[in-house]
Amino acid sequence: MKALVKRRWRRAGRAEADRTETFLKDYEYYCVTACAKFLNRQSAKDHVWHLTDQEGTVSALLLHYGRALLPVFGKTGDIPLPHFMKNFLGRIPIHAVQGLLKDAAILENAMENLGYQAKDRRTYDLMALDKAPAQSGSGEFPPGLILRRPEFTDMDALFPLQAGYEQEEVLPKGAEFNAALCRLTLSRILSNEQALIACMDGRVVGKINTNAAAFSRTQIGGVYVLPEYRGRGIAGCMTTRFAGELIAQGRGITLFVKKENVPARAAYQKAGFSAVADYRISYYQ
Repeated sequence: MKALVKRRWRRAGRAEADRTETFLKDYEYYCVTACAKFLNRQSAKDHVWHLTDQEGTVSALLLHYGRALLPVFGKTGDIPLPHFMKNFLGRIPIHAVQGLLKDAAILENAMENLGYQAKDRRTYDLMALDKAPAQSGSGEFPPGLILRRPEFTDMDALFPLQAGYEQEEVLPKGAEFNAALCRLTLSRILSNEQALIACMDGRVVGKINTNAAAFSRTQIGGVYVLPEYRGRGIAGCMTTRFAGELIAQGRGITLFVKKENVPARAAYQKAGFSAVADYRISYYQ
């Protein structure tokens, strides 16, 4: 009889960085956020755990970044409960679990067994694009629409869009909008991310930006058009132009969109994006 291969969770240190990276690269297509967090981790604050066998082969990862847990469980079906979870969750508050639906569900069940109850759960279509977007994705270019790079002088004009995006798409149920934090997020986007804005009638009416960069893929998000300008194809124009620029840089593109957001899903599909998996974000605090 073949002996069972014993697996256990281990904290991944600097010596295991190469193994961690190799494992994540195999699943980058489905976990751009986790890969980006790994590449930007701060060892004093963030944690990475491996599920390994006796020979050190990695079959699953769990990343802690900020107040979020990001599971990357690969093809592993039977995930043993990490022995450290109870003590860890007792010391460090967790705000969110984020990852593929199948992975997030495993972690959610483990957390429920430890007394954690999600306050809000959102399921998305994870979509991907790996070639130049279909030019038909933008439809007819709306008269008077100008697409350009944002500048810091656009901060005040962009704030209502970032605020609207966070309130409609980001904040979990019952959470209060924080204007100061929103401005800090917008400043970080303008400083560190690639972005494109849409202008019409002398005002900024739409925005799109990157929000994570992994090994070979970039994730886009923050797509928002002022309510009074929706239905004119602006989001499709922004997505097609922006995605085309990223593809020209040699990057694959990922995004996730709420399943109930039919107009957005249609716009992304017209641009050439395909749904590749179900994605989940669950909020706890």
